[in-house]
Amino acid sequence: MTFQALDYKRKNFLNLNDDNNLLIRPTYLKDSIWPKLIEHSNSLCTQATRAITNYASIGEYCLRFFPKESFTCPYGDYPIELRNHILHDCRKFMKYWNSNRESLKNIVTFLKVNSGAFFFHEGIT
Repeated sequence: MTFQALDYKRKNFLNLNDDNNLLIRPTYLKDSIWPKLIEHSNSLCTQATRAITNYASIGEYCLRFFPKESFTCPYGDYPIELRNHILHDCRKFMKYWNSNRESLKNIVTFLKVNSGAFFFHEGIT
């Protein structure tokens, strides 16, 4: 219940839906949809967690924690490299496109196809 409170999870947490377009809550329970879709892969789980929590080496993150670092999209598409920009618009990550990027299944597919998305760059931890 606490997690669902908007002021608790803040704006950085990406709300995701299941195949029936119902909001799903993150859980580590064995029978949940999360581990099945992530296929028990540590690197994919890390990548998904960074995308969902918006804690990745992207412009938006650098602007919050490293304001002297560059925060623009390296491909010139956006003045600030935002998570939403990466998921929907960035030229670098257009190997997989699906209009329903709010689906956990589609986010996981996006991350598998775009393996470099939401990983930390060298020098930023």
